[in-house]
Amino acid sequence: MTKRTTPFSPEVRERAVRMVHDHEGEHGSQWSAIQSIAAEIGCSGETLRNWVRQSERDQGVRPGQTTDERQRIKALERENRELRQANEILRKASAYFAMAELDRRSRP
Repeated sequence: MTKRTTPFSPEVRERAVRMVHDHEGEHGSQWSAIQSIAAEIGCSGETLRNWVRQSERDQGVRPGQTTDERQRIKALERENRELRQANEILRKASAYFAMAELDRRSRP
C-alpha cells in the first residue's frame, strides 16, 4: 500500500480552519464560509469541511475521535496485525518441527 502525502502542510490547514471560524459571521452559514475559503486556498470545500470537523473534535466541541486517539488506534491495529503474522509464522514453524520429530521417531 502506498502512502499518500497531502499537498497542504499542517500550518496551511490550521490557518484555513482559523479563517473559517473567524469569517463565519460574515457568511450566512459555516458551509458558505468553508466554500469561500476553500476557493481561496485551492482545496475542495469537502476537504476543508473535514479539517474543520476534525479540529472541532480535537477541541472537544464535537463528539468523536481526536487526532491523537485516531493515531493511537492506527498504531495498535498495526501492532495487532504484526503480532497475528508472527503468531501464524510460529504456528507453522511449530507444525513443521513437530512433523519432523514424528518422521525422525518413525524411522528405524
